[in-house]
Amino acid sequence: MVEYEFRELQFTRDATPGQIRQMLADFAEYEHWELARTRLYTGGRRRIWLRRKIIRVMRTA
Repeated sequence: MVEYEFRELQFTRDATPGQIRQMLADFAEYEHWELARTRLYTGGRRRIWLRRKIIRVMRTA
């Protein structure tokens, strides 16, 4: 079974879509996060959840 770790980001309504997109692209490229969920609230606040796989190393000998 695949296990994930999650990270939550929050953005105010002042953040532009370009800034948000650039930050998410950086997390995806350099830290291997993927988009799990996005929520837009009344007033313009955004919450974004990212996830990445937890890789467990099994001892062979």
